[in-house]
Amino acid sequence: MKGVLLPIVSFFLPTTVFADVGSGAGVAVPLDLTHHIVGYFSVGLTVMAYVAAMSEDVIDLRKSKPMVLGSSIVWFAICIYYALHGQAKVAALAFESNLLAYVELLLFILVSMTYLNAMEERGIFDGLRIWLLNKQFSYRQLFWITGFLAFLLSTVVSGLAIGLIMGAVVTAVGKNKNKFIGLACINIVVAVNAGGTFSPLGGISTLFVWQRQILHFAEFFVLALPCLVNFLVPAVIMHFYVPKETPATSSKMILLRRGSKRILFLFAVTLVITVLGNVYLELPPAAGMMGGLALLQFFSYFLTRTVKNHPSQFAYAYKFFGVDVPVGNEKQDFDIYKNVGNIEWDTLLFFYGAMMIIGALSFVGYLDAVANFLFGQHSPTDANIIIGLTSAFIDNGTLMFAVLSMHPDIPSGQWLLLTLTLGVGGSLLAIGSAPGVGLLGQTKEGYTFGYHMRWTPVILIGYVGQHCSAFVD
Repeated sequence: MKGVLLPIVSFFLPTTVFADVGSGAGVAVPLDLTHHIVGYFSVGLTVMAYVAAMSEDVIDLRKSKPMVLGSSIVWFAICIYYALHGQAKVAALAFESNLLAYVELLLFILVSMTYLNAMEERGIFDGLRIWLLNKQFSYRQLFWITGFLAFLLSTVVSGLAIGLIMGAVVTAVGKNKNKFIGLACINIVVAVNAGGTFSPLGGISTLFVWQRQILHFAEFFVLALPCLVNFLVPAVIMHFYVPKETPATSSKMILLRRGSKRILFLFAVTLVITVLGNVYLELPPAAGMMGGLALLQFFSYFLTRTVKNHPSQFAYAYKFFGVDVPVGNEKQDFDIYKNVGNIEWDTLLFFYGAMMIIGALSFVGYLDAVANFLFGQHSPTDANIIIGLTSAFIDNGTLMFAVLSMHPDIPSGQWLLLTLTLGVGGSLLAIGSAPGVGLLGQTKEGYTFGYHMRWTPVILIGYVGQHCSAFVD
């Protein structure tokens, strides 16, 4: 028995342990494990988890699974080591701190995507697709329409949700036109990341900075022009490679279910509550979003209780998308919890694993070492551009969380530059942002990792162009 226990216990024994008590204060501080086997083990497992997540299509394993497992093992290893040195509470509090940061992100995106699912269930996005087809727009016109819609909508809605919805629209209107689907999906990824970068309501990396109260809500709007340049430059170049043909019209009728317009109104109210609550009451954004979810829950109750008061088919019509729209039958109740359950849980759990494992590396001490190298030996501008390019390989939300864990001492102008480079740097590769990863999983033809990478030089031109139009302190 002793022969089995000794190797296990020796794994957690220290090689070099720094002071574990704050000078004269009696307060425990994290141990430096950067040169200890626990630290090496954490780095190795992090690399393995990321490689497995990025190989999702090859090994047919959902990306959330290796990240959640890897983060759990790393934190257990750290907590066991701390427990052996009588500091279990220190590690537990660090875990809780990282968990709180994730919960705020989870609640914000959960409400946003629930509203989007409710709109889809009421037929709004299917109606948009039919309207676009019946207007007889060419593929080039559809390329620009879907791109601008993605850019604008991503300023107020989660970029992941908008990417998936616009990707579904593109796939439907561009059926059997793989070249159009591929170019339109790339355009959507670039547009979503650019639009979400200058608004905390749409971009995850921007949301992190806003949640930490490093920058105020209105300060991000100075990035609007650089983000527009980042979207337009590659879009203009790709425009000439989009097919000129026009897709066939749709024989379907736009059929919206009762309550669709009121759900749109409630979503607008939710966003207003979120912004005003943060600006004037200093509440975290998740508080306003959860209030909006409560409104949607009560509206769901109203719809289900009043469904019997309406005729079953084509009760009345109103204008939507500029055309007369009949309202469909209400034989099925509006179940809010189905909309909650249908959100992209794989991506949200991937973010859990990524944020927790990055938090673990920060707690071990590696992110402080990286911060000293980046911001100590380089100018803040150079460091931020390097980090932005790195986001092509690692999700920009995860990287922003890592930088925030480094606690760099930089002025607000450099935080804006960091937000810009990280937000749009994720567009360089399909795996660099949540919309790209989501579209890879959703789109079965036309859009692939390799096809996106073929256009990376064009996207890079926009990345350089946006820096020429950006002004930071």
